[in-house]
Parts: sequence; C-alpha cells; structure tokens
Amino acid sequence: MPHAVMLDAESLGPHIDLTPIREAVDHLETYQQSTPEQARERLKNADIAIVNKVTLDADTLSQLPSLRLICVLATGLNNIDLDAAKAHGIVVKNVSAYGTASVSQHTLMLMLSLANRLPRYQADIAAGAWQKSDFFCLQNHPTLQLAGKQLVMVGSGELGSEVARLAEAFGMQVTFAARPGNEAADKRPALDDLLPNADVISLHCPLNDDTRHLINQARLAKAKPSLLLVNCARGGIIDEEAALEALRKGALGGLAVDVLPAEPPRQGHALLDALAAGEPLNLIVTPHNAWITPEARQNIVLLSAKNITDWQAEQSA
Repeated sequence: MPHAVMLDAESLGPHIDLTPIREAVDHLETYQQSTPEQARERLKNADIAIVNKVTLDADTLSQLPSLRLICVLATGLNNIDLDAAKAHGIVVKNVSAYGTASVSQHTLMLMLSLANRLPRYQADIAAGAWQKSDFFCLQNHPTLQLAGKQLVMVGSGELGSEVARLAEAFGMQVTFAARPGNEAADKRPALDDLLPNADVISLHCPLNDDTRHLINQARLAKAKPSLLLVNCARGGIIDEEAALEALRKGALGGLAVDVLPAEPPRQGHALLDALAAGEPLNLIVTPHNAWITPEARQNIVLLSAKNITDWQAEQSA
C-alpha cells in the first residue's frame, strides 16, 4: 500500500476523523499547513499527495519523481498544474457533491436573511431602536415574502438543483438560466431575458471567462431595484463594487456573498469596508464557510479515501 502525505490537514477544520484515509494507505503523514516550498520537501518520498489549497506547480511536480496521485480535498483544481501532472504521469482526483446539503442550507439562510432584512433589523436593535419604539414592532425596512416570487438560478448542477428544490418548498417560482457563454445552444432562457422579472438571483456556476463579472453594472441596471443577489459560488462572478454601488443607491435590494475574489481578503475589500463602517445596507458577507458543517467535512475524508482505493484498483487492473 502507498505512502501518503496530507499537506494542509488544518483546512478540514476541527474534530475530523482521518481513519478512512489511514486505512486506505500504508502510512499517512499529516501536516497542519504547508508552504509550496515545504511541500516539495514533505512530498519527496510520497506516492500520494493529499492537499486542499497548497499550490503544486510545474516546478514542484518536476521534483517529485515518486508522486503518482494527487487527491484534492475540494472540487476546484486551480492550485494544481494539471498539464504538468499529466506530463509526469500523476493522476489527479478531486471530490464533488460532498457539501450539497451544507451549502444549499447556507444559501437559503442568506436568501431568507436578505428577504427579511435581517442585517438592517439587527443593526436597529443594536442601536436601541426597538427599545425606544412607541410601537410594539419595527416596520421601517419592508420585507419580502418569498412565496410566489421569481428565483433565477445560474448553475443547474447538483447544488443548484438542491437550492431550487428548497426554494420551491417556500413557494418560489424557479427558473434556470442558460449556461453563460452557451446561450445560443441552450434551450433555457438567457440570464438577460430573465433579469427584469427576477426577485432573487442565486449563483452556483464556476468562475471562468464567461462568468467573470457576470453580474455587472449593466445587468444590475436591467434588474428590479428590489432584487436580492446571493453568491455561494466563486468570488468575481459578481462585480462586487458595482453591486455595492447599486445597494447604496437603492438600485439593489440586498446582497449576500460567501466568497470574495481573494481569500482570505488580506488586502481588504469594498464589501468588508462597508460592513466595518456600519453602513445601513442589506448586506451580508460570510467567510467562505457555507461548506463547513461537520457532516460535509467528514464526507470529504470519505470521498478522498474512496479516490485512493479506486486509484489503487485502477493500478492493479
């Protein structure tokens, strides 16, 4: 059985049982974090690299003659030089659909919070507005009843389909937009045609040349000023600065994102600045943690162990 090295176990979070992976290999070395430079040293005798976000570029892979398999503890593969891996005969496997329930739950939480103006009312309570009110409740931020409203989904994979199912349970009318960049060959309506009547847009598509700044100033201008916009996909699919400007002008009803273009956002971001300044906006930013339920994180381990055993079966076939 092979020797495996896990480079960034800390990315799986606390209280995760690695037993399924340990049982699939001869020996498992685990490191909480690794720089790309440390990765080269730590992987020099490894058959299998298990990695989440550590970059394994062409130079690194060229220095690892023993490496035969890379197991990515995520769906995205942008941190792996896939061409270099192929050139060196290294198989790359990822995991998908591990957090469908977790991410769809988070997406609905954001949608419901925006619809009920939770950020605004929480700010009012913190400022003492309810305590000082002459009336038994606060009504100064009109909420949105989701039943009967139009939800436009961009992305119809397993996650998008599950979000749609949950939204329909609230009585929403769900329409999937054509895949961006493929509108001419797609029987579904284009996003531009759906925008004017959309009450909520939820994004569940990859970030690529066709989806970068998919929601931009021009498209926001076509939408209802009450539109609620939710992004649990990738940062950069929304032009966040254009969306923030629309939110400030009252040309967007609410914005919630679980992702930003750079993560962690060490250089800051306009949305974070707005939150830090306490601007009175229907705005929510969560720290890319839609996927972090214990069940989803443990599922990553199970799927990764299966990737290893499947690979071993392929090698012996």
